[in-house]
Amino acid sequence: MDPAAVADVPTVDLGPWFSGDPRARAALARTVDDALRTAGFLLVTGHGVDPELRGRLRESARAFFALPAAAKEPYATRVGGRGWLGPGAEANGYAEGTKTPPDLKESLTFATREPFEDPETNAEWYAPNVWPAETPELRELCEEYLTAMAGLERLLLELLGEALGPGRDFFTRHMDHPTYGFNINWYPGTEVVGAPRPGQFRIGPHTDFGTVTILDRQTGEGGLQVFTDTDGWRDAPYDPAALTVNIGDLMARWTGDRWRSGRHRVLPPPVGAPAEELISLVYFGECTPGTLVESVPAPVGRVAHEPVDSHVYLRRKLDSITVD
Repeated sequence: MDPAAVADVPTVDLGPWFSGDPRARAALARTVDDALRTAGFLLVTGHGVDPELRGRLRESARAFFALPAAAKEPYATRVGGRGWLGPGAEANGYAEGTKTPPDLKESLTFATREPFEDPETNAEWYAPNVWPAETPELRELCEEYLTAMAGLERLLLELLGEALGPGRDFFTRHMDHPTYGFNINWYPGTEVVGAPRPGQFRIGPHTDFGTVTILDRQTGEGGLQVFTDTDGWRDAPYDPAALTVNIGDLMARWTGDRWRSGRHRVLPPPVGAPAEELISLVYFGECTPGTLVESVPAPVGRVAHEPVDSHVYLRRKLDSITVD
């Protein structure tokens, strides 16, 4: 591991959880609890997600991003929509009150595939995904990947319920019809985005908004950094076999800030490698719309937050990072 990387982000093997052995599961839960109380991040191996699928998905997305802007424009959307988020659409630092120039990225964004029965919920949180005709294989690849992510998310939430203490179903019982977001983020070099402005990032400093985020990323000089009180900003550790998992604001509130929402950023294209290009696959786990998120009491929880409607909170956060 890079000695400059965050030491408080452990790599955990999910194998003991699959084994069903109570002692092995308890030990894994303790490790997870300790990690989420410091950085809010983990690397997980033994997750069962096919690396070849991840590679094919990147190749298809790269072919789309390489298209001229005029070909991508018909798929343009706004933050929280379905389709292509072009340059300058987001500034993630806004969510925490950090005023930065717009993020140096483009995204393909997809979300919940199953409509809701309630018309108001359906209107707010379900819209058909938009699949680019120029890359017809993308839909099948995304849907296979999202099926894998949904299964992994549920497993992680069972593990988190055990780690927190109330029991394995503490979070999963709020997952009968969850929403989710899925972004394929493209971070091109300066030949595409130009020289970064002062204080400009590929993604500005922020915390995620939902429950758990599952990230498949590529390493680079202009890559992911994680913030901790001990180390400040440091490069996130990287393992090509691992997925990076962090918790978001709703999960932190649920735990009464026992676990911290992992603050992070993605550095701009590096001066020493200005043509560096990276693609990240980012799955944002959420919960069923209308879930009331209430902080667990002391001594497990540390802060008693006001209860919030999960999706009122999420909508407010999504609106906050939109660049008008």
